[in-house]
Amino acid sequence: MAGALRITEGDDRVVVELHRPEVRNAIDRQMVDELHAVCASLEQTPRILILTGSDGVFASGADIAELRERRRDDALAGINSTLFARIAALPLPVIAALDGHALGGGAELAFAADFRLGTPRLRLGNPETGLGILPAAGATWRLKELVGEPLAKEILLAGRILSAEEALDVRLVSTLHEPEDLLTAAHELADRIGRQDPLATRITKSVFHAPREAHPVIDQLAQAVLFESEAKFDRMQGFLDRKKSS
Repeated sequence: MAGALRITEGDDRVVVELHRPEVRNAIDRQMVDELHAVCASLEQTPRILILTGSDGVFASGADIAELRERRRDDALAGINSTLFARIAALPLPVIAALDGHALGGGAELAFAADFRLGTPRLRLGNPETGLGILPAAGATWRLKELVGEPLAKEILLAGRILSAEEALDVRLVSTLHEPEDLLTAAHELADRIGRQDPLATRITKSVFHAPREAHPVIDQLAQAVLFESEAKFDRMQGFLDRKKSS
């Protein structure tokens, strides 16, 4: 059976292309399993993850033919939600490069990323209630955090699909690029992330997602770890040396 992903590995990043063009990159159980394997690798060896689609589509949603046959126990297993939570919790940032449709489960996968870039033909939303279900893989709470309650309700309860410009206006995507430039823009963002200290980036992401009641203690403990790191001394000394010579 052909794989559902095309994976390109680099020293500091992994590019994962969703590749089920015959069904517009719909997310099925095979794709979920293969993405879990990617997560296992990135948990073991932290690198930046770039998620992208193929043939002008990020992901049209969950595979409806497969979803049609799922029952109560499948829902309780959290097939997609468990994966998307794992992606969101990866040690280093996740970049979603979104072209064409990012709908339903495809939108929820994008919401789990730390950064979202788009193209002018992006269409982003959650039409699940029109299919008699709800978006149970993160949209009901991540979307409210990302865009606020009023717009989240329009998307979740009234089936509103955002255009690229609308998504940009509410900062659901940070930038728009022509389709042929999208992956380059994702790599440029990964380059900027890669110039930061990896340990500092990793710890900052963890602290950012900590519950409110954990602050400020967790910030202080995290800073204590970083204050002892070799990179902190090297990078600060480099800053002082450059300032002295300027």
